[in-house]
Amino acid sequence: MTILDTDLRPAEPSRYVMFWRRYRRNRAALLGLGLFAIVVLMALTAGLVDPGDPLRRAGVPLTAPFMDAANPLGTDQLGRSILSQLFYGARISLLVGVAATLISILIGVVIGALAGYFGGWIDDLLMRITEAFQTILGSKIEWITLAIGIVSWTAPARMVRAEFMSLRNREFVDAARNLGVSNTSLIFREILPNALPPIIVYASVIMALAILLESALAFLGLGDPNYASWGNMIGQGRAVLRTAWYCSAIPGIAIVLTVLSFSLLGEGLNDAMNPRQKQ
Repeated sequence: MTILDTDLRPAEPSRYVMFWRRYRRNRAALLGLGLFAIVVLMALTAGLVDPGDPLRRAGVPLTAPFMDAANPLGTDQLGRSILSQLFYGARISLLVGVAATLISILIGVVIGALAGYFGGWIDDLLMRITEAFQTILGSKIEWITLAIGIVSWTAPARMVRAEFMSLRNREFVDAARNLGVSNTSLIFREILPNALPPIIVYASVIMALAILLESALAFLGLGDPNYASWGNMIGQGRAVLRTAWYCSAIPGIAIVLTVLSFSLLGEGLNDAMNPRQKQ
């Protein structure tokens, strides 16, 4: 092959292009991405749909869906717009899901990396803490988010520990260690990037669980009543479930579709990040 022939060969696509090609092969994953985009769009446009307070009275209480142009999805027992609360609830769900996931992944990665890399008594100590860890911090949305993130780090920690234990004696780690690379660099610059793919995939699971936990707490009356959240809507709507089922059904459907989107996203990420997938 001549130099000219080499120059005329098409450039290899970037890893991001290859990632997207693998991801889009999974139609269910594309559906999940579309559903997630809708939830994000709802959160971003909540102020445009209703610039006021979503918890204010907007019409006659228990107006059925599609019976009032001003409240297309009807009103709850206090006369608040279900559509407005639905859009503002998307903000709460994303806030809780994203923030709690970042907290849990950060704690889990650090704990799991240290336990998996050093082993011995450090591993034993950190794993005993992981097994025993439980906490509750209060009913404000900020504390709820923090609490969910803190109690969700144990699974990522165990996953990262397992990845580190399988990677810490690989050839590239031994080579870096022989060159005098510090433990900190070995952990966070050499091993961690290779251990991240399954953690990124599992993050979608944590986001779904975080939204379900917040909704469950709100349903039980342990949520923050100062915010419109889907869990609060379901919890308050159960009092009129027989006569106004839509007060609970509409936010319930929103939760199901959002959790489904994260599940499908995780499946797509798993396929796209799997090196055995065909290019």
